[in-house]
Amino acid sequence: MTENKELKTETLAKLLSDNVSRVIVDKEEQIKLIITGLLAGGHILIEDNPGTGKTMLAKAFAKSINVPFKRVQFTPDLMPSDITGLNIYNQKKGEFNLVKGPVFTSVLLADEINRATPRTQSSLLEAMEEKQVTIDGESLKLPEPFVVFATENPVETSGTYPLPEAELDRFIIKLSMGENDKNAELGIIERYINDMPIDSISSVCDAGEIIKHREKIKRVFVHDCIRSYIVDIVLATRKNSELNMGVSTRGTLALLRCSQAFAAIEGRGYVAPDDVRYLAPYVLGHRILAFGGAGDFKHNRNIIEKIVEGIEVPVEDWKA
Repeated sequence: MTENKELKTETLAKLLSDNVSRVIVDKEEQIKLIITGLLAGGHILIEDNPGTGKTMLAKAFAKSINVPFKRVQFTPDLMPSDITGLNIYNQKKGEFNLVKGPVFTSVLLADEINRATPRTQSSLLEAMEEKQVTIDGESLKLPEPFVVFATENPVETSGTYPLPEAELDRFIIKLSMGENDKNAELGIIERYINDMPIDSISSVCDAGEIIKHREKIKRVFVHDCIRSYIVDIVLATRKNSELNMGVSTRGTLALLRCSQAFAAIEGRGYVAPDDVRYLAPYVLGHRILAFGGAGDFKHNRNIIEKIVEGIEVPVEDWKA
């Protein structure tokens, strides 16, 4: 683990990317997007077919930042208390003892989140937004950083429940792992033929380093024209004829914070229009509801891309 107190954000991102890439082959773009979401202080939703490395990716990030990791397999019979915890009566002592659930961790993997009922899914809403859990009227703070990595399978629909809009809106970025070409598949065989790379990687930073860089990112300069550009994109989603529901104000702030994080990762102290253009489909695509295409992330992402293309790009000196 690095002990450099003045570690630059782009250096930290490179260390994280290189470390995770020892486990996840040929997914540099996805890893960079996750680092962006992580440093922006958000949660990550990964939608893809089984066996594409979603779970391993979450584990690799947890090991890389040296924080506690817990995994919950979401199923239809999972109860909210199975995630948050509950008070159990101790007959010997004549009092209730709190048994904390797996949500009390730094990196929580919610595997196949859409297999749990809406009631159980809603148990994460307070944790994801307010970084706390309320059990029997008592609010308990979660550790910092607290990140939810959630996965869902887009192929199987039997026995699944769509994620409600309020929950989707709490994920700062949604992405997919994408398909591997032949070279990538051969690289995976080479990497895994003799051992499990996840067992050999070590941390490159700690929780304090992540928290410190999250604060630094908030100071990345965002020119007024860039702020207006972000708002124009969001407002356009609310007026688009293809959409039943546009992006919320939480989405506006998510695009702002991710743009700042992405700029810092690129080694810049200011946000450029290209940062916003690149990130918009990943940050906003899951926050809209299209007529006749509800739940189709690729379709929604294409809509966001078209909306962004129709918005005038700022030409001012946004570096100032």
